[in-house]
Amino acid sequence: MIAMAVLEILTVPDPRLKEVCEPVETVDDALRAFMDDMVETMYDADGIGLAAIQVGDLRRVVVMDLSDERDSPRHFVNPVVTPLTEEMLPYSEGCLSIPSVYDEVERPAKVRVDYLDYKGNPVSEEAEGLYAVCIQHEVDHLNGVLFIDYLSRLKRERAVKKVQKLVKARGEAA
Repeated sequence: MIAMAVLEILTVPDPRLKEVCEPVETVDDALRAFMDDMVETMYDADGIGLAAIQVGDLRRVVVMDLSDERDSPRHFVNPVVTPLTEEMLPYSEGCLSIPSVYDEVERPAKVRVDYLDYKGNPVSEEAEGLYAVCIQHEVDHLNGVLFIDYLSRLKRERAVKKVQKLVKARGEAA
C-alpha cells in the first residue's frame, strides 16, 4: 500500500484561494498520487469535496465523496460545469477553507459536468441535488470563487473574521 499524505488546507483570507487554476495536461501516476493525497486530506478534514487550490496547488483538480460510507472517492480533472436548467436550488453550504461557517447559496438545480476521471478517460454526466451543488462549489474554487462570494459584504466579512479567530485559537492550542 502506498503511503498517502494529509495536506494542509488553506483558509480565508489566504490570497491563493482567489487564484484561477490551470488545466492539467496529462493524467499520470504523479497526478493520481496527488489526487490520492487530496482524498486522504478530505477524509481527514471530514469534508465531502476538495479542490486542488485549497491545498495550494494551481491545477484544475477536484475530489469528492458523497457516500455515507466514505469509501467512494470521485476524481475530476479539468471539470467543466454547464447548467441544464434555470431552476435554482438553495442549499446551506460549508467549506473546508472556511471552517465553521455555513450559509445558503442558490445554484442551478441540474448541471452537466465534463471531466477526465482518475485514469484520464473523458466523462460527461448529469448532476442533480447534493452532487450538483458540490461539483459547482468545487469548480468555483478552481476559478477563484468561494461560496461566501455569493453572500452580502457584511456576511462575507463576518465569515472571514470568524475563521481568523478560529485559526488563531487552533494555533494557540497547538
